[in-house]
Amino acid sequence: MSGNHDPVTADRTDEAMRVLFVHQNFPAQYRHVARALARRPGMQVIGLGENPGETLPGVQHLRYKAPHPGAKETHRYVRRFETAVYRGQQAARAALTLKERGFTPDIVCCHPGWGEGLFLRDVWPDTKLLYYWEFYYHSSGADVGFDPPGQVSMDDACRVRILNANHLVSLQVADWGQTPTQWQASRFPDWARERISVVHEGIDTHAIRRRRDVTITLPDGCRLTEGDEVVTFVARGLEPYRGFHVFMRSLPEILARRPAAQIVMVGGEDPHYGSKPREGTSWKALLLEELGERLDLSRIHFTGKVPHETLLGLLSLSSAHVYLTYPFVLSWSMLESMSLGCLLIGSATAPVQEVIEHGKNGLLVDFFSSDQLAETVVRALADPAAHAPLREAARRTAVENYDLDSVCLPQHLALIDAVAAGRRPERR
Repeated sequence: MSGNHDPVTADRTDEAMRVLFVHQNFPAQYRHVARALARRPGMQVIGLGENPGETLPGVQHLRYKAPHPGAKETHRYVRRFETAVYRGQQAARAALTLKERGFTPDIVCCHPGWGEGLFLRDVWPDTKLLYYWEFYYHSSGADVGFDPPGQVSMDDACRVRILNANHLVSLQVADWGQTPTQWQASRFPDWARERISVVHEGIDTHAIRRRRDVTITLPDGCRLTEGDEVVTFVARGLEPYRGFHVFMRSLPEILARRPAAQIVMVGGEDPHYGSKPREGTSWKALLLEELGERLDLSRIHFTGKVPHETLLGLLSLSSAHVYLTYPFVLSWSMLESMSLGCLLIGSATAPVQEVIEHGKNGLLVDFFSSDQLAETVVRALADPAAHAPLREAARRTAVENYDLDSVCLPQHLALIDAVAAGRRPERR
């Protein structure tokens, strides 16, 4: 076990509270709340994860060893759960080391999605456990069977059911749960939903606001400034889960009708959700081949992954920002684009509809209709002034409902305090 801070000690004042955050990629969703807790007098805050992460002031960051992957010989339904068990073992061993050094947390905040939360109750039977529930899998009504619609085999249905094995064990050991959106909460069984609070991790709307006088030179040399007609699309992976194929198929029409438009796509070529195309190449390569000469590639710019500040600069130049998603986890990038006052054109899917009301703070389109998407983007570009109120409303939505300092962080801290004290938290 290694860390980027001094070794853990048992020293603390009587008034101190000890908090352990557990996340494969700590700090991740816990970045803001861990930092805030560490600023409290007498607090001892530790982050435990597998991978190196950002250093937070006052937070000790320790790492557990990488787990063994599930064996190829293991039934494919349970291979992922086997890896989760190995990961849970490594997290538990690291927790035992902490315990042997005299550290027993008052509360553990854990993202158990990869298995870290399976055995923490066995290490600390009396510690309060607050788990971050990101997604409960279904073979209908969510991502599986959405695209193409309804095509779910019995084999896939059974496989998806077993994907929840890790969640079900972790739900049994947790005292309470947190999830960022109402739709994500609704995916969990009713009996589990009774012990889940909806608390988003928050957007720093003070820092994430539209930049002025921005000039950005893209990796291919294209230089963009304010006043350019820029259509943006952002996803960690350029993949169907985030509607990349739908967006790409809308581009011939957009480019033909808006001769000054520049298309900027941010994201890596490897999928983060779902699989690569059967052809064995990337979705980007597949769509470029499919659309061929219908695309003016001189006006389409693939940036790959970019630093966060670069992303905020690009979105500040955006004339229209497209965000499409399966019924799945909502991306931070969508809320950040709203905080920046982007004109958001989103898919009429449940996670987006929780935040965007068509014609009020953004525009919604049928996820599957490239034609409708193209028409909506073209109209938005043709009359920026008419859509300015949507930009203002998008910014207002982000500030009023997702602001870090005034909304989300106070809710998150109150939730941690309540669970640590053994009180029943408020359900939202």
